[in-house]
Amino acid sequence: MLKQHSIDEVTSEIKIGVIGPHALMEQTKKSLKSFPNFKPILCSVKYDSNITDTAKEIMNGVDVILFTEYHLYASAKREIDFTIPVHHVPLMGTGLYRSLFLIKNSYGLKHLSIDTIEEKYVEQILFELEESNYEYTVFKNQSQPNMIENIINFHIENYKNNGSIAITGIEEVSNKLTELGVANQWVIPTHQDMIVSLERALLATKTRRNKESQIVFGLINIDNFKRVIEKYTSEHDVQLLKLKVQQMLLDYIKQLDGHLLNLGGEEYSFITTRGIFERETRGYKFIPLLQETKSKIGLTLSIGVGFGRTAAEAGSHARLALRQSIELGGNVCYIVREDRSVIGPVDITTHLQYERYDLSITDAKLLDKAEKAGMTAAYMTKLMARVARYGKIDYTAQELASTLNITIRSAHRIFLKWMDAELVDIVGEEKVTYKGRPRRIYRLSFIVENE
Repeated sequence: MLKQHSIDEVTSEIKIGVIGPHALMEQTKKSLKSFPNFKPILCSVKYDSNITDTAKEIMNGVDVILFTEYHLYASAKREIDFTIPVHHVPLMGTGLYRSLFLIKNSYGLKHLSIDTIEEKYVEQILFELEESNYEYTVFKNQSQPNMIENIINFHIENYKNNGSIAITGIEEVSNKLTELGVANQWVIPTHQDMIVSLERALLATKTRRNKESQIVFGLINIDNFKRVIEKYTSEHDVQLLKLKVQQMLLDYIKQLDGHLLNLGGEEYSFITTRGIFERETRGYKFIPLLQETKSKIGLTLSIGVGFGRTAAEAGSHARLALRQSIELGGNVCYIVREDRSVIGPVDITTHLQYERYDLSITDAKLLDKAEKAGMTAAYMTKLMARVARYGKIDYTAQELASTLNITIRSAHRIFLKWMDAELVDIVGEEKVTYKGRPRRIYRLSFIVENE
């Protein structure tokens, strides 16, 4: 049973202040869901807001600040001597590529006027779009007192003189130009751009730097290994299989700059540091070893990773995490942090999948309450993953049985337990046939409350 320890929440959470226009806040919230360590403070600002006051107000209460627009970042940096890391979301990646592609399709790329975006990134993307016959003008003086008005006038002048299409990194500029009938494109960061910026912010925090050298303990179990080796007719073939597995594990642990130990039979352990583990797993979202062992030698692994203030604590947490991975059915990884809260399942094996789906996160209090009602980590994980992917929170017993791969009778029994624990509510009935009994529809209220 995982329980919440009475420790300072700072040890497991990093407070990040995000400052930017309201139009980017919903997107920022979605990206932040992929970072379980971040506790965000979101500050929507308007064109005429005092950015300096906003930044000063939250600076002492967060570990890092992220500005979603460069001009806000530049304005605050001029006025404030920050004592914490400060970042902005650079418009250099997929967001800029998307904007230039849209301009090319709508207007062509003969002449552009650009503000708050590095011209070298524009040139690079235009080269990739195989554009050579183009001209552009860049707004240079970005430290002027009335910068927004000057940028708007800059784009208007270029539009009148050259028919330039404006590319801007500022929402207010785009809105004003649209009102005036000036063709423009507001470059906004994509989900991928936000993820990269948040990862940089995460690694820059003092809290994170202090944990860079923290010991991470991992346990790896080969799923159903005894059943697998029964298929082999000779001990020689079994030993060759074990050697293949060990070689793959050695190769992966080498990437983590870690140390691998064979604990005998089908279980291994490894030790590395938190900083390396976090970088190699892209913030606990990418473990290619799971997919490689399955595709190359037909075996699946259960992995449990533990964080702790001591090696003994990390080892104990790794055992808890491994138990949950095995319970889920294998081919996944769970992480138990120092406060005994859980991240998982970390089963994302490709970057594309990670971009498409959020990881399901469970905290210690919720997990404790659920386990008392007989809701195992495996059940919770499957439900959280389904909610994350499809947004479905209402279920009949038949649908629950299908999702959890259990009998309908077991699903009815589980719902009764969860109702007693106030984890679900009855929200309606579903009439299937004229003569059949109506099916009760249950709402997963514990997920709604957690979100």
